[in-house]
Amino acid sequence: MPTYTDLQGRVAIITGASRGIGRAIALRLAREGVAVVIAAKTAEPDPRLPGTIYTVAEEVAALGGRALPIRVDVRDENALQRMVDATLQTFGRIDILVNNAGALWWYPVLETPPKRFDLVMQVNLRASFVASQLVLPTMIRQRWGHIINMSPPIDLSVLPGKVAYMISKFGMTMLALGLAEEVREHNIAVNALWPRTLIESQATIAWGLGTPKQWRKADIMADAVYELVRREPHTCTGKAWIDEDLLREAGVTDFSVYNCTPDGEPMEIVWQGVQAGRREGG
Repeated sequence: MPTYTDLQGRVAIITGASRGIGRAIALRLAREGVAVVIAAKTAEPDPRLPGTIYTVAEEVAALGGRALPIRVDVRDENALQRMVDATLQTFGRIDILVNNAGALWWYPVLETPPKRFDLVMQVNLRASFVASQLVLPTMIRQRWGHIINMSPPIDLSVLPGKVAYMISKFGMTMLALGLAEEVREHNIAVNALWPRTLIESQATIAWGLGTPKQWRKADIMADAVYELVRREPHTCTGKAWIDEDLLREAGVTDFSVYNCTPDGEPMEIVWQGVQAGRREGG
């Protein structure tokens, strides 16, 4: 059984945190006394997209929390290094890393230019690998840490039609599962986390993936992250979690609170036969 810990005073880096799931995670952890690093590309208002790193930092401050907004292109390892350095300079520690920034490209191989393949690999897999690598020395010294990759359980049947994207996402899950064993002895947990249903986000909105009646709020993913990181790392590592399963294990029985509409009928993510376009997180 997991054992639990008070998160007051912990520090979390969340990539892709200027909107959507990343923003929801930042606000959820801030309510629990976690200082949050809002790491994303959007620093200036964009009429096409809600939120910037600064607006989310303001929301955290309004909750009485501490936030550090940092503009980061996760494809750039030097930018990731500066993110880690600034976090340590400001807060003195790093306890949680959520690799949430993502690029979406659900198209067949013949419709995937090399530059799009590179994009999803860099934003999804490579950034998660490099960011994890950079925070580990601090977590090892502390003998406490949680790394969460936003990626699904591995199911090879979903590959056709979105090969490049799934390579990048399954790679993130493989990173989580493999790294978990490499750092288990240091009391560092590494897990993957994925939603059971469509989540309200700029990706689902922009690419017409369902309707609000079929979506759940990003709060369900934020609550799942909280449920993971409040556990002692050695009690919950090396697993590809589904948000609903994790929360049910924690005792949640009423999921209607996460519906986007009162008559909501959340739709499970079905990969086959679905095509979208590209969407960068952050």
